[in-house]
Amino acid sequence: MGNMSTFLPLILMFVVMYFLMIRPQQKRAKEQKSMMDALAKGDEVVTAGGILGKVVKVSDSYVTIDIANNTPIVVQKSSITTLLPKDTLKSL
Repeated sequence: MGNMSTFLPLILMFVVMYFLMIRPQQKRAKEQKSMMDALAKGDEVVTAGGILGKVVKVSDSYVTIDIANNTPIVVQKSSITTLLPKDTLKSL
């Protein structure tokens, strides 16, 4: 019983760390992956660099975004951070 009481605080620390840090991060990563998989033509997005635009083309690893009239750029799918509600760009 003496050996168990010395390891108990260490075990409790790992359990608390799992529920406070690791589990929420895994949940966010799962939500981000499902958002990237659901990207479609016409969606309005924000990139990690803060660029807003409308999705023109989606491939396996890259997305073509129209940031102004006839000004497309190609970015990696992983750089898309937020999916905006429809017609958000018109209101800006």
